[in-house]
Amino acid sequence: MASSSVFRYLVLLAALVWILELAECGNGTVLRDTAWSNGSWFTMGLLDFEKWSNQPNLFSPKFRLCTKLPGLTAGQRRVCRRHKDHMAVVSQGVKVSIDECQYQFKYRRWNCSVIGDGTVFGPLTHIASRESAFTHAITSAGVSLTVSRGCRDGRLASCGCARAPRPRSLHRDWLWAGCGDDLQYGYKFTESFIDIRERERKVKRGSREQGRQLMNRHNNEAGRRAVISKSKVTCKCHGVSGSCSLITCWQQLPSFREVGDDLREKYEVATEVKVSRRGRLRLGQPGYSVPTAQHLVYLEDSPNYCVSDDALGSLGTAGRQCNKTSQGLDGCDVLCCGRGYNTKKVVLRERCECSFKWCCRVECNTCVITREEFTCK
Repeated sequence: MASSSVFRYLVLLAALVWILELAECGNGTVLRDTAWSNGSWFTMGLLDFEKWSNQPNLFSPKFRLCTKLPGLTAGQRRVCRRHKDHMAVVSQGVKVSIDECQYQFKYRRWNCSVIGDGTVFGPLTHIASRESAFTHAITSAGVSLTVSRGCRDGRLASCGCARAPRPRSLHRDWLWAGCGDDLQYGYKFTESFIDIRERERKVKRGSREQGRQLMNRHNNEAGRRAVISKSKVTCKCHGVSGSCSLITCWQQLPSFREVGDDLREKYEVATEVKVSRRGRLRLGQPGYSVPTAQHLVYLEDSPNYCVSDDALGSLGTAGRQCNKTSQGLDGCDVLCCGRGYNTKKVVLRERCECSFKWCCRVECNTCVITREEFTCK
């Protein structure tokens, strides 16, 4: 009798836990799996934290900030509760990542378009393609960079100026001082906040789901390492009339454009991998070089971005402007996928032939310019 009572109790307890999970994620495990697989925490980059920051009780327990942020897993909400003041910086990191992604791909068939479905990049993130690899790497890099800079600027309570050791190659008379960007803290926080969503969900070893977890973690790491590898030591002279009697040096983050350029180059040479029965990533095609932690990896081929496909979230290239004379990716032949292009003449009025008149004004003529614009059919 005692054993049967314990059994019934355990069954009721399991049912209660299941019901609570359903209530938390809305429509059950389907939505929870979707949130895990499609990177929907990227929606933090679309939030207006400037408005939220005006609320006096933003970081108080009553406000429940972490439950209001869409797309976070249970593990990410735990990290959020410990570091509420980091969330505005994380949001800023995702914003600059989206902007950089659109800059790097603005002349390509897939141009990093933002889709208004709560996942930022749309259903394409379900596909373990090169593009998904890049989005994970660039967002991880963006958050790592903004958190590191937030430490230096005094925006975060748990970190400050960098405590990086003095480089051995630094001139012995130069002073290792100043307030450097805390790259180590930015790396560690980003790893804990982003990668926890890949670690907290149990999946079958060797399954596609595990392969996607391993792929995401690998590309997240590649993004963080890109920030560190592009950082540099910056020095400044001090002294009367530029005498440079004292030189101070510190660790400084790279511009995000440098990081974006680096990751786009790695996107071009990304390695196809597959998951083994032992739950490890290995080369999908023999004869290729084994990717390092700095390289991007993907599991599946990219879809056809030429035509609009709502199921995939592809907007297609119809109506996109192209360059008639270019032989590159922005050329009409490539961007329009062989469908041809439309030509339109546009009349513009611009200020021209400006001259300075004493004193003190600038006079200009108005020039009429006719230009041709080419858009994909």
